Amino acid sequence: MTGLFKWLGCLVLVVGLVACSSPPELTEVDGVEPPTAQQRALSQAAGQLLATPPSALGWQPFALPGKRQVVFEPVVVSGRSALRVEADNSVSILRRRFEPLLAQPGRISFSWRVDALPEGADLAAADASDSPVGIVLAFEGDRTRWSPRMHRLSEMSRLLTGEELPYATLIYVWGNKEVQGTVVVNPRTDRIRKMVLDSGTRDIGEWRNHVRDVQADFRRAFGEEPGPLRVVALMTDTDNTRSALTAWYGPLALELADSLKP
Repeated sequence: MTGLFKWLGCLVLVVGLVACSSPPELTEVDGVEPPTAQQRALSQAAGQLLATPPSALGWQPFALPGKRQVVFEPVVVSGRSALRVEADNSVSILRRRFEPLLAQPGRISFSWRVDALPEGADLAAADASDSPVGIVLAFEGDRTRWSPRMHRLSEMSRLLTGEELPYATLIYVWGNKEVQGTVVVNPRTDRIRKMVLDSGTRDIGEWRNHVRDVQADFRRAFGEEPGPLRVVALMTDTDNTRSALTAWYGPLALELADSLKP
């Protein structure tokens, strides 16, 4: 039974990044509490700081069932606007789902900063695969390429949540010990792969700025062309190692490939 619970936990995490469990905007509707001042401030800050092509849905936090959530907070650090997460044995996700799906994602630029790493984290270990910062990209694709096992998991996801699993998920991360540039396959499903952009303690306390070619990185990680993009998300994950740390995310910009042509 332990193995089943681990698989369900992984499944809930992936579905959490793509399922729409809350209204697209923080507004009052019948039977739903109106947004708090904190929620309104986060929604406004995320809309200003995290730039993507248009979508019918805005940026929304997502709480994983059974996991402690620490909310993102808009702050100013040394004159730079940012979103801060004071993680403590927790999983924090802030996501934007694209409706319609985003065809041909091109370049993504972002910055992050941490004050510590999750002690004992190992991206290749199922029970220790925490990362202090992560940028998550979930894609659609040709599901006929899936293994029978993935089809079963996706069907289980649909029955439990009403949402199929994304075809493939690429996550940019800061690792504890992995070599920069390494692609780590998730130990529970090969449809989630992590690309290590920063590693180790050398740059702790410093802003790290990254510009990535999404299509090239997907091809490198999965060996195939990317399909349309379903979701982009920020994720700070310290629950497996029960770690406490603070992470900051600076401005993010996601562009379409067509906009980059001369």
